[in-house]
Amino acid sequence: MKIVIAGAGEVGTHLAKLLSREELDVVLIDNDSSKLAMLDSNYNLMTVVGNPTSFSVLKEAGVSNAGLFVAVMPYETRNIVACTIASQMGAEQTVARIDNYEYLKPENREFFKRMGVHHLIFPEMLAVEEVIMSMKHTWARNWFELYNGALILIGVKLRDTASIINKKLYELTSQSNIFHIAAIKRENRTIIPRGNDEVLLGDIVYFTTTSQYIEQIREICGKRTITVKNVMIMGGSRIAIRISTSIGDEVRIKLIETDREKAYKLTEQMKHTAIIQGDARDEELLKEEGISNMDMFIALTGSSEANILGCLTAKRLGVPRTVAEVENLQYIPIAEGLNIGTILNKKLLAASHIFQILLDSDSSNAKCLALADAEVIEMTAKPGSKITRQAVKDLNLPADMTLGGVIHNGIGSIVSGNTQIRPGDHVLVFCLETAIHKIDRWFN
Repeated sequence: MKIVIAGAGEVGTHLAKLLSREELDVVLIDNDSSKLAMLDSNYNLMTVVGNPTSFSVLKEAGVSNAGLFVAVMPYETRNIVACTIASQMGAEQTVARIDNYEYLKPENREFFKRMGVHHLIFPEMLAVEEVIMSMKHTWARNWFELYNGALILIGVKLRDTASIINKKLYELTSQSNIFHIAAIKRENRTIIPRGNDEVLLGDIVYFTTTSQYIEQIREICGKRTITVKNVMIMGGSRIAIRISTSIGDEVRIKLIETDREKAYKLTEQMKHTAIIQGDARDEELLKEEGISNMDMFIALTGSSEANILGCLTAKRLGVPRTVAEVENLQYIPIAEGLNIGTILNKKLLAASHIFQILLDSDSSNAKCLALADAEVIEMTAKPGSKITRQAVKDLNLPADMTLGGVIHNGIGSIVSGNTQIRPGDHVLVFCLETAIHKIDRWFN
């Protein structure tokens, strides 16, 4: 498949790097030749220097033969225009990154499809959804509901209170079949585990389960639930503004912004939020503003380092739950290894959703969760696909891929060796980056 990406910014470059590792024909377009030069020699992709809204440039990039055209330039208007032109030139599917929440409303969807824009991605809104989910499920690092909650993925950092530490997976599954450990994040790598793998202290473990067993998983992980009523936000970003308008009046928010002029503007935009002008890394200021009474601290400045340090300070001052926006990909393993809860990265969130569009364009409600070097993807088994031909134990699935759960006729269940995937089933797939291109072969 040919994929053309317009825009060599952070999202476009990250996506191009990931896709270039697969068996795909990737073309990256940008006006800035210096950005493209760094990628030309190190990655398996083609680059085109020029304006991605130019007919001649798009023709040079071979858009007419593209299975997917992705526009992730800084300005949404250019992304929409580029997608419209690409669609008219023959691109099968188009994706535009946007900054306007209004465009996502269901009543506007058909308008964009008529223009040739098939999918819209709003990274800030994806981040807001992650934060709100984190507020609802404070004991988990990740919470991912599939098919209206019929199947649930839970990512948990294991402390010394967890009863499953130092146990092999086959020991845990032989005792009960209430969950499946589909992936383990250990230091700087993600493991797709097998029966002899052990769960260790400090691991981030990804469970798949059904709703009736959530409490048992919380108990074996030694976690407690926190009701979030008071939240402190560091940085008056667009994500912060959207959070304040999305969570309602039941949660009290204090926001600390360093820039005086911006703080004044935020008071007009965030009517029900207390705006404090100051530096949220100042411990004395945090104490004065009641950090000890906060249930959650969310760091959303433009600096990954400041966000990590802010969360560490909040943890040290007694805040039980923290969320840090970490846009520098190199810092994510460090942040995950520290005592920080949820990590937000808009590049990974956007890339995840684009991966899902690439893998299964028929599944409009599908979700995809990025784990820095791995993916969790909902796939639908097509009639006649390889995944439906035998029981799971006889399929000889690749070692870098596993099935976390299956939904049949709306009912979720854990996958075992004897599970038979049937056409139309929704399946939760875990895979490393190296296995992305293999999934399509099994399900389509």
